[in-house]
Amino acid sequence: MTVVVTAVFQPKDGKQKELAEAMRRGIEAVHTEQGCELYAIHEAEDGTITMIEKWTSAEDLDTHGDSDQVKILRADIADLIEGPATVTRMTPIPAGTAQQGAL
Repeated sequence: MTVVVTAVFQPKDGKQKELAEAMRRGIEAVHTEQGCELYAIHEAEDGTITMIEKWTSAEDLDTHGDSDQVKILRADIADLIEGPATVTRMTPIPAGTAQQGAL
């Protein structure tokens, strides 16, 4: 079953652009992981950086959490964030059209 995740990162003051840039290497690495269908960052109006993720299965997502690829990401951004990301796991509830009704 597909799993969708949001991870919200709070950059230190004045570090939003630097944070987004520092995430690139880790994102590219995560894109190689089994089950990664989407792993993309977005700049939010409140100054946070939000990662939107889609994983083929909960097992793939669980493996991702301890992967070498995510360790790269964490190391690259450690000095640029206020604290741990706020992570929310979600199960899609499809509605409407197949293309527009679910990630």
